[in-house]
Amino acid sequence: MTSTTVSYDTLLATITDPDGRAIPDPATGEVVGRVRFRPVEELDAAIARARTAQIAWAARTDEDRVDLLLRAADAVEAATEPLAELLSREQGKPLNGPNARFEVGACVSWLRATAATTLPGETVVDDETTHAELRYRPLGVVGAIGPWNWPMMITIWQIAPALRMGNTTVVKPSEYTPLSVLALVEVLNSVLPQDVLQAVAGAGELGARLAGHPDIAKVMFTGSTRTGQAVIKSSAETVKRLTLELGGNDAGIVLPDVDPQAIADDLFWGAFINTGQTCAAMKRLYVHADVYDAVCAALVEIAANTPMGRGLHEANVLGPLQNRQQFDIVSRLVEAARASGATLLTGGDPDRTAPGNFYPLTLVADIDNDNPLVAEEQFGPALPIIRYRDVEDAITMANALDVGLGASVWSADKAAARTIAARLEAGTVWINSHGGVHPMIPFGGVKQSGYGLEFGVEGLKSVSAPQVVNG
Repeated sequence: MTSTTVSYDTLLATITDPDGRAIPDPATGEVVGRVRFRPVEELDAAIARARTAQIAWAARTDEDRVDLLLRAADAVEAATEPLAELLSREQGKPLNGPNARFEVGACVSWLRATAATTLPGETVVDDETTHAELRYRPLGVVGAIGPWNWPMMITIWQIAPALRMGNTTVVKPSEYTPLSVLALVEVLNSVLPQDVLQAVAGAGELGARLAGHPDIAKVMFTGSTRTGQAVIKSSAETVKRLTLELGGNDAGIVLPDVDPQAIADDLFWGAFINTGQTCAAMKRLYVHADVYDAVCAALVEIAANTPMGRGLHEANVLGPLQNRQQFDIVSRLVEAARASGATLLTGGDPDRTAPGNFYPLTLVADIDNDNPLVAEEQFGPALPIIRYRDVEDAITMANALDVGLGASVWSADKAAARTIAARLEAGTVWINSHGGVHPMIPFGGVKQSGYGLEFGVEGLKSVSAPQVVNG
């Protein structure tokens, strides 16, 4: 396959198996394609091939690996439209807005940024008696276990630094979105040497085997905290290195000095990017009483004018929830809020007779901080808005949960916002925005949102073995 000429049908044909498991379109229920889920024995064989290929891959010069990553980026860019269409059909996200085409573009950007990032050795002591250098060597085979919300982009976050540093990688995609990842790997492998990058689709037992396999040197996992805990347990016997980006329940704090209309659009997309299905989306919003009603009204106005529907329709910028299980979680939490006496400013009441997993944009006001919609991660298009009067209370509420991926502070006074940000228990705190990531800015969580950093130099370090040469 050459990515410069690949069509959607050709790409799908290379990864689909007529006897495999049906993968539904979450917008319509129609079958997108079929994927054969592989047994553990096939995963073991892939890992063995990756281990053999890693020797030659690590022996290449850094310049060679950089060149191949750049060529891989070109291949993905050339296949943008078929990849975006497949992603939209399988994951549900629209083509436009910060969605399918955006995600494929992010894959290209991260590949190029990773290729441009260097991790040279350094001399740490050089005096009359000692010369010590710190260098970074490849680990071996890296296992990558990805999620269903940003399946292509997060796979690139995992594999690009691993490949750059001389590791080979074996990818286990989510059971919900295997087609997207298999297609992305197919395009990348039109450039990369054989067995340097492999993807093996399968059920949960494959993830457990990958995490516990003695020939996997490191596991990179993005997903729920519960599954992350299982990865930790599976990896313990072989003392693997881990990078875990787990669940979050990000808080946003709006101070009383804001202009509600000026921040409303960024607030909205901070919460509802990818229809709320983003680990670092804003999932609970604390708004000072002085501007509470105005912020709520501004968000309601944006929600009313934001089109939701099937992703292949160019006008839509919000889509369905990817799977029915997530639809049911959002429904349960919104109904708990309604039953408690909270006010649904807009949304709720999905049409359960219609095809697809569409849940309306839902804004919930007059809600207590201990309500399940606030305390649990909804991971969907429902935002609780909590009124506060004392910023100390807002900080306490924001820090009260056992997760800490991201947070944000919104204020006309950036210095005041940064002071509050320093007190928030989160891996990243944004000022007057929420959820934006950059390939050169380290990203990771605290508490039960995981550990380890991705992106930039820190991301390269995370997939390397530091070695000191002393003498």
